[in-house]
Amino acid sequence: MADTLREIERKYEAGGPAAAASLPDLSRVAGVATVTDEGTHELDAVYYDTADRRLAAAGITLRRRTGGSDEGWHLKLPVAPGVRDEIRAPLSPDVPRALASLVRARVRRAGLVPLVRIRSRREVSRLLDPQGTLLAEASADKVRADRIGDGGRSARWTEFEVELGSGTDPAFLDTVEECLLEEGLRPSDAPSKLARALQETEGGKKAGEKETKKETKKETRKETKKPGKKGDRGPVTAGDHVLAYVRRQIDALLAYDTAVRRDTEDSVHQMRVATRRLRSAFRTYRDVLDREVTDPLGAELKWLAEELGADRDREVVAERLKEALGELPGTLVLGPVRARLRIYAAGRAQSTRKRLAALLDSDRYLTLLDALDALLAGPPLRRAAALPAPEVLAGAVLHDYERLAGRVEHALATGRGPERDTALHDARKAAKRARYAAEAATPALGKPAKRFTRRMKDVQSLLGDHQDSVMTRTALRTLAAEAHAAGESTFTLGLLYGREERRAAWDEVELQLVWRKASRKRYRADLGA
Repeated sequence: MADTLREIERKYEAGGPAAAASLPDLSRVAGVATVTDEGTHELDAVYYDTADRRLAAAGITLRRRTGGSDEGWHLKLPVAPGVRDEIRAPLSPDVPRALASLVRARVRRAGLVPLVRIRSRREVSRLLDPQGTLLAEASADKVRADRIGDGGRSARWTEFEVELGSGTDPAFLDTVEECLLEEGLRPSDAPSKLARALQETEGGKKAGEKETKKETKKETRKETKKPGKKGDRGPVTAGDHVLAYVRRQIDALLAYDTAVRRDTEDSVHQMRVATRRLRSAFRTYRDVLDREVTDPLGAELKWLAEELGADRDREVVAERLKEALGELPGTLVLGPVRARLRIYAAGRAQSTRKRLAALLDSDRYLTLLDALDALLAGPPLRRAAALPAPEVLAGAVLHDYERLAGRVEHALATGRGPERDTALHDARKAAKRARYAAEAATPALGKPAKRFTRRMKDVQSLLGDHQDSVMTRTALRTLAAEAHAAGESTFTLGLLYGREERRAAWDEVELQLVWRKASRKRYRADLGA
């Protein structure tokens, strides 16, 4: 069974020849009452990745470490700069299945192989407050990294780490950093030991030869340069912007894949959203990306979204009914309604996790991920991709708006009943597509696209609430029939049904008010058309 810890740390290196080779005195750091010497530990870790370093490219590390108090397998997943989730598993000869599963979307059919062996001689100190509570653990590591295969190159360096204690305010790291900077240390250029080891044992250097500081800094600047900085062109053409958006959604899809495998709250929904955004971009920007390539991908993304959402409707309805029931006075709750709702909500929980695990390990899903990678590697750009972004993207967004307008107007002109509910649901899907189109165009169009996105989100939210009410009433009819058959009172379920009817009616009234304000002229002006 794997354990998970949230790791918040900062790394430092010597800032010059006069810098300390071991931990400086940290007893003068504000808030620290005691610094305890925890001795020296010999750590020996082998880091695993695919031959083409897919995990390293995603900022993920997987290692088998012996020595120290936490020996075993460690999988580290990035959360934010300086923050990672460390998932641990007991020591074993091979990569534990539980950890391999979490990186399946990155590794796919490639094998995990040992890349680097890193041995550290670690001096550890613990920083305690006046009550003896751990504030942080500081360490100085004398490191030797050896490339496994590929010439067996080696590198040596000393690095310093400060890892925040559980429950400590992250601002404490700023306080410690002031002390370390005064002692001649500086923040490390490398985000992890593995990243530095791979860089310093890269081909072209003799075994044991390190890069000069100037070369290291130059290389680091290359890797960390961001779009928009001087000397970096950034997205310019329509193709640049659409591909940047597609890349962000593929990155999100992969990140949420791991979260779904970990059963993280709301991860299935967010993965489904990334899938829908991708599919929407392919349909909206078909003048930029060739449909002969993107249409088959879109069909597979639709399949994935449907599979991910198989239990979503029940989850949404269960939460909505739980909230609605909680708003009723106790005198209006007749019969075992809460128990029946609990049974309804639990109906999805038994098989969902196994089904999702099978889905994410399936050949069809892994083939889809390969195809998305291939799209980025060789994008099927059409002639419009080379044009300036504003004129192409604004036109595509307005096209999606016109599609939405037609659906909303048709729905509002339809008499109340199932046909109108269906028409409003179709309008909801069109509102999502228009919203996603504007999101993709925002880096190129700026504030007008942001305003448009907000307005589309308002429309989508109203239509979404209406559809949730439709699904909830369907579920209430089923629950009422079951309760009646069991000889239970259906009064409360009928009351909830009536409240849902009223809520849907208000959504329709509000939609008409919002839509009157959302004139075509206003939207065209927003986007400069």
